[in-house]
Amino acid sequence: MSFQYIRQMPAVGEILSSIPLSGGLGKIKGGRDRDIIAVFRGESDKFIVIIGPCSADNEDAVCEYVSRLALLQEEVKEKLILIPRIYTNKPRTTGEGYKGMAHQPKPSEAPNMVKGLKAIRRMHIRAMKESHLTAADEMLYP
Repeated sequence: MSFQYIRQMPAVGEILSSIPLSGGLGKIKGGRDRDIIAVFRGESDKFIVIIGPCSADNEDAVCEYVSRLALLQEEVKEKLILIPRIYTNKPRTTGEGYKGMAHQPKPSEAPNMVKGLKAIRRMHIRAMKESHLTAADEMLYP
């Protein structure tokens, strides 16, 4: 399989600075990261549960789901760390078809990975802002 150069991708710093995480959300993310690290280091008896649909391509539906999951997180917070699964890629064996928000933020429009990466960041920030939960995503080779 060969690749064709289409356009320069923005550096990570460009995306982070153009769509910043507010100080309050940064604190939430930092706290969640510490809690998750404590589990992996064996410093916490909690279990990590990554839970959610196979893919995320509708921001409103994703944020509604994550907000509901936040209510459940409150009920199980002593034993579980719930991590919403917000997977924004849909790998295809043949490379044909809709590949998810990372490649095509609006299914009715042409693919645009730069717009896709920015749309994903905005969706993750909105989900965190509305729920105070940080999410899992994955980057896959299409």
